[in-house]
Amino acid sequence: MASLGLRLKAATWALRSGAAGAATVSRRCSWEMGKGFRGFSSEPESDVPTSGISRPLSEILKELNKKVPDTVIKTRVEDGCSIKYIPWHIVNRIMNLHAPEWSGEVRSVNYSPNGETVTVVYRVTLYGTDAEIFRESTGTTSVDDKGYGDAVQKAEAMAFRRACARLGLGLHLYHEDAL
Repeated sequence: MASLGLRLKAATWALRSGAAGAATVSRRCSWEMGKGFRGFSSEPESDVPTSGISRPLSEILKELNKKVPDTVIKTRVEDGCSIKYIPWHIVNRIMNLHAPEWSGEVRSVNYSPNGETVTVVYRVTLYGTDAEIFRESTGTTSVDDKGYGDAVQKAEAMAFRRACARLGLGLHLYHEDAL
């Protein structure tokens, strides 16, 4: 019976993300959706894992450390420098795909003494079948920064992406110019 719940959860995820979107993500990323996942198969119930959709932490980290496809990478110009990044919503989807039982939380929101910048501290926790691990990072932005969203939203998105990078997701973007 537990395996039926897993199958329903996978089907719900596929419907929420859009069947075409799910196919596009798996094709673009060339990553397997949860290596232990068997999908909607006709295999006997006893062959389907019943311990949940989690995997050992080492497997989750291995998947997160893979290079992210160029198709999901965006570029922005900041102070005359071109900066590559992965939008927070894409990072969120990759986390949901490879570490579906992850959690994230804003640990603090601090404004500078002069009120010109805001810094957000964000924590991402991964839960494996054998252990859990967390990483924290910060994001700071100007309160006067123009564009989409307010300063706290921008700082939170930055801190979230950086905390995920500390777990390996998109980490190659920080050092690919040196290679």
